[in-house]
Amino acid sequence: MKPSSRPGFDAAPLQQLARWKRSEYIFWLLPLLGYFAFNDQLSLLSQIAITALFTLSLDLILGYAGIVSLGHAAFFGVGAYAAGLLSKYCFGDPLLGLAGAAALAGLTGFACSFLVLRGADLTRLMVTLGVSLMLFEAANKATDFTGGVDGLQGIEMKPLLGLFGFDLQGKTAYIYSVSVLFVLFWIARRIVHSPFGLSLQGIRLNVGRMPALGTPVNARLVAVYTLGAAYAGVAGGLLTQTTQFVSIDALSFSRSAELLLILVLGGTGSLYGALIGTVVFMTAHHLLSDMNPQYWQFWLGLLLVLVVLFARDGVMGGLRALGRRLPGGRA
Repeated sequence: MKPSSRPGFDAAPLQQLARWKRSEYIFWLLPLLGYFAFNDQLSLLSQIAITALFTLSLDLILGYAGIVSLGHAAFFGVGAYAAGLLSKYCFGDPLLGLAGAAALAGLTGFACSFLVLRGADLTRLMVTLGVSLMLFEAANKATDFTGGVDGLQGIEMKPLLGLFGFDLQGKTAYIYSVSVLFVLFWIARRIVHSPFGLSLQGIRLNVGRMPALGTPVNARLVAVYTLGAAYAGVAGGLLTQTTQFVSIDALSFSRSAELLLILVLGGTGSLYGALIGTVVFMTAHHLLSDMNPQYWQFWLGLLLVLVVLFARDGVMGGLRALGRRLPGGRA
């Protein structure tokens, strides 16, 4: 049954939210501009696109469903190793490898969801961290498959769609990464602006009242956690395919912590906050580490503190507040 045909359900507000705004079209023209303006930095831009997809995956489960996690890198690493192993021992087609990474990471997320969703926030933090640490040690010990601390090497990717090889300049990798990011962002945007996405926000705001409305809370949380894991797996697979190498760092706690930091910086629960936070963080990281290799972390930390103090709900919240103050902005 379509949402508009449900008795008492008004789909007009959701349809209004789902419409693309002019600022969104402008935003998605920026990657095209970046391709020509920063042609010598395509490798960095590819990393930004991949990290943005990874952050988007966390925003789905934290920003919309309220599921806190300190071990989201577990699914990123599963996807990275899945894509690498499939390429090395089975086939090197990028799209099939990406589908395999998404499937295995999603399956892992589905299995873990029953443990993660049993407790409150602190319990979830510990469970997600524990799962990530176990997978890290498993990858470290299974050196015959993963390469251990030396990483998984010998990965060879076939040309994308049989036509476009992965060149040294990173042109194919950049277009491939941005295209996958856009498609999965479009899907996520449709999801969060659907009745399913609305129910997730209701669960985050007041989980106790949602069962009274007939919402299957656990089923919705399992579904979004599985989806977020699959998205993270695709991001990991993209990293493997564009670099043709998998490091055990893909499963590390530091990657999960950095991801959470990026999402808070950009703003949770907006999708675009995940993208903007990634751009700001990685650009600042790149510039500050070049300007001051010894103390760049100090300046980056200062930037994060300033954003938290003066931009409520991250960079995206600050942009919203600025938009309301401009002529014609909503109050």
